Amino acid sequence: MTAMNPETMRRFDEAVTRMLSRAGVTAQAATRGFPHYADQNTGEWTLSQDGHWTGGFWGGLLALGAVTTGEARYAELSDDVARRLTTRASSDTAFRGFLFFYGAGVARLTGKSAAARDSALAGARGLAATFNHDAGVIPLGAEAEEADAVGQGAANIDAVPGTVPLLAWAAAELEQPELAEIARRHAERHIEYCVRADGSVCQSAAFDERTGALLRRYTHKGLADDSTWARAQAWAMLGFGQAAGWVSPDFLGTALTVADWWLEHLPEDHIAPWDFDAEAPRDTSATAIAAAALLKLSVLAPDRTHYRERALAMVDALVTRFLTPVGEDDTRPAGILAGGCFDYRRDLATDNELVWGDYFLMESLLVLRGVIEPTAL
Repeated sequence: MTAMNPETMRRFDEAVTRMLSRAGVTAQAATRGFPHYADQNTGEWTLSQDGHWTGGFWGGLLALGAVTTGEARYAELSDDVARRLTTRASSDTAFRGFLFFYGAGVARLTGKSAAARDSALAGARGLAATFNHDAGVIPLGAEAEEADAVGQGAANIDAVPGTVPLLAWAAAELEQPELAEIARRHAERHIEYCVRADGSVCQSAAFDERTGALLRRYTHKGLADDSTWARAQAWAMLGFGQAAGWVSPDFLGTALTVADWWLEHLPEDHIAPWDFDAEAPRDTSATAIAAAALLKLSVLAPDRTHYRERALAMVDALVTRFLTPVGEDDTRPAGILAGGCFDYRRDLATDNELVWGDYFLMESLLVLRGVIEPTAL
């Protein structure tokens, strides 16, 4: 493992301080809902009332704050998020993987929170109950957020990360190996549905509910059905990396394939565009997700030493160019990860702070600073 030079370590330490300061401000607004996306110039948050698919990342960010500072206030706030999310355990959406792994599982894994354990288990049970045993997949669901084509015959790469480790963790916690088997089959189906022959990833798929056979590939948020939406590629890197670490090393080959595609197509300045078939805008949130994934894969595949080096370069680019303030004359609130592109097709928050971007940047920083192990989450 290549050690960081003192100057980079100083930048990363200072970045964590800025992000924790931002979290303190966000916590004041989050009493009225869950942080969703924010104006990067004013810092004002748009909140969701039920957590949408994004609210869990706020709980995860707070849990990481507790890890790096040891301060009880972060753990207490994280537990509150976990409790509030529990009502979503029965929501008909595959994105409960995001909600409950990051909104409760991270707190349980890093801090042994009893409240987070209860919430995470509720989410895992809810997800498992919607598994289509004939098709071998948890469908996107009728209540999946932000999607036009949803329901019992739809799948989405976004439903692999979070879902797989949540079910694998619950399987061990409850001594119910069938939950890990659901995680395995769910991840395997998404390789078939979403990973193209060249290693690029398509976001979504329609399948036969009786057999699971792939009917067509399409995208909800990418430029086109045959383009590569950056977050789809990043979610695949993360999801299959988690599957390799939590379920079976058999998933490692796919995780490396999609990671290599990312690195081969990433611009020289280390920041991904919102879609690899479009030049602008950039998406810092996709870049942060991919950095976290590369750090996990650098441990699972220790011969890929360049993965950590490339992840470090991506994180450094995010910190030096996009984490406010970035210059002496910058009057924006400190600690905002600017430049996130939520949904370009719908012209929604295309140059904003995004709560999941914040989470994955913080996770990557803590891994690089040696505070947490990359494969722990």
